[in-house]
Amino acid sequence: MAAGRLDLIAIGRSSVDLYGQQVGGRLEDMASFSKAVGGSPTNTAIGAARLGLKAGVITRVGDEHFGRFIREQLEREGVDVEAVRTDPKRLTALAILGIRDDRSFPLVFYRTDCADAALDESDIDERHIARAGCVVLSGTHFARENSAAAQFKAMALMQRQGGRVAFDVDYRPNLWGLAGHGAGEQRYISSATVTAHLRPVLAGCDLIVGTEEELMIAAGVEEPLEACRVVRSVSAATIVMKRGPMGCVVFDGPIPDDVEQGIKGPGFPVEVYNVLGAGDAFMGGFLRGWLRDEPIETCCAWANACGAFAVSRLLCSVEYPTFAELQHFLKHGSPQRALRRDGELNHIHWATTRDRLRSIAPAPHLYAFAIDHRAPLEKMADEAGASRDRLSQLKSLAVDAAARVAQGRPGFGMLLDSGWGREALFKAEAAGLWLARPVEQPGARPFDVEGGGSLAARLVEWPRNHVVKALFFARPDDPPDLAARQDRELTRLFDACRSVGRELLVEIVAGKHGPLTETTTADMLARVYDLGVRPDWWKLEAQPSAAAWARIDAVIAARDPHCRGVVMLGLDAPEDDLVASFALTRNAASLRGFAVGRTIFSGPARDWLAGRIDDGQATARMADAFARLVAAWERR
Repeated sequence: MAAGRLDLIAIGRSSVDLYGQQVGGRLEDMASFSKAVGGSPTNTAIGAARLGLKAGVITRVGDEHFGRFIREQLEREGVDVEAVRTDPKRLTALAILGIRDDRSFPLVFYRTDCADAALDESDIDERHIARAGCVVLSGTHFARENSAAAQFKAMALMQRQGGRVAFDVDYRPNLWGLAGHGAGEQRYISSATVTAHLRPVLAGCDLIVGTEEELMIAAGVEEPLEACRVVRSVSAATIVMKRGPMGCVVFDGPIPDDVEQGIKGPGFPVEVYNVLGAGDAFMGGFLRGWLRDEPIETCCAWANACGAFAVSRLLCSVEYPTFAELQHFLKHGSPQRALRRDGELNHIHWATTRDRLRSIAPAPHLYAFAIDHRAPLEKMADEAGASRDRLSQLKSLAVDAAARVAQGRPGFGMLLDSGWGREALFKAEAAGLWLARPVEQPGARPFDVEGGGSLAARLVEWPRNHVVKALFFARPDDPPDLAARQDRELTRLFDACRSVGRELLVEIVAGKHGPLTETTTADMLARVYDLGVRPDWWKLEAQPSAAAWARIDAVIAARDPHCRGVVMLGLDAPEDDLVASFALTRNAASLRGFAVGRTIFSGPARDWLAGRIDDGQATARMADAFARLVAAWERR
């Protein structure tokens, strides 16, 4: 993010959270984990950024892979990282978490001499604080003298410039040394020492947010409403009391005799799946309203809804809603108490966050060199009398050709397989190319997954930015038995991709098994959408008319406005014919580019396999053909 005005800067913890994926099992028995950025202030900054605020973080990370992951993920989330300092002496903090049931969430913190705990006054720069309208302080970082001094300095600087100070009490007893390493999930232990550290913070705050127990520890009393009175006696801040499934209650003036007389917003009864990180999502939602001067009731509604999203999903920051998702939920609600099972919400969440999962930024266009072919290339090798093992080298040369044309520019990619293209995939990844990989049994009708077995289990091994490509030879007038089989496989494929967080490109070839009319492809897309399947990308054959492309546009616009778009395939068409078909796409709003293969590589591949040209010549000829198609597309 370029230097500019920020709505808020959160200060304190940043960690990598590893969530056990075997829900219901003991943490001791976890076999696999999902990774996410964590740490209460960092989570809050991400949650606020997803809701449209300009957020920054002041923290430290280690000079290693996890530290770089946090920094890169914050950048992808749109969080300002100017004050994220890399500590060369310390490791990034870790948190290991599990879900035993809806009341037990085992948690182990690895924070011995970690990077973010070393935060001190030198990390607080007056010029940086001056960029923001609010600082968000974290209770945990008042547990150490060095980090407490950093937060007090930030508070003083913000007060001096007339900005706001928000305080998340964020009480974890074992991070104050009050419980053992294995008691990370314990939320409350009374401590006069902790209260003595937190009470001096209260007077300088404009917003104080905590659970009933957190307000009790801040005040040093054992009853929530009395705790609010003690806080009010030293602070004029707006006090927000989080009450779990009952939502929250807010006091912006004198504390009443009954907690129910405070200001409230609607609550959202949802299934509790994982409470970890829910308070940080709540904080992001409340700040979204409070910093934009929305009515307190609106702030409560947004905060409660964000918390509901968090408790109904597995991970913390990764699962927080975007503003589009939040507004849809507030307007339409959900038929599911378990929000993670709401297909519409899940689609909005996926479509509005998928760019944050990719290391390669998307571009408005996509020019892809497709050489994921298996059977056609094997046939070429056999006809040339060449070893099939040479196909791996050929695909690596194709990557060289694509990279030569791309010259580091975004919007260029490749389709490569995991067999003969395995080494080429590594090279293409290093070159920064967009990548899609086929999963279909070549030529299968009905569709079948190559190699059988569980596709979801296989996709877990793929890098997250690799797109799943699946080819269906399908028509809207297919026989019922064939259509039912293909529909079932397509639904399973979509579910597998969404369950492991991989984008899906569905390739529809309808003209091979019947006439391609003005309505054929559009009707086929509508049928796929009727299944509840919403691919991120479509790959479609050239259409017979501009009107056919207009029908495709209309279906996509009506059924999935979040679709990334369509790329056109070549089907081994001669280059001149393919370029001529580009002209019909001039007004196709959903079309983003092409994914063409044999038109580019057939001639060079045959000559190279037969020994008539060398590596350099093969690469040059493929690059020239690819570049000509790019130029023709851009001229269209």
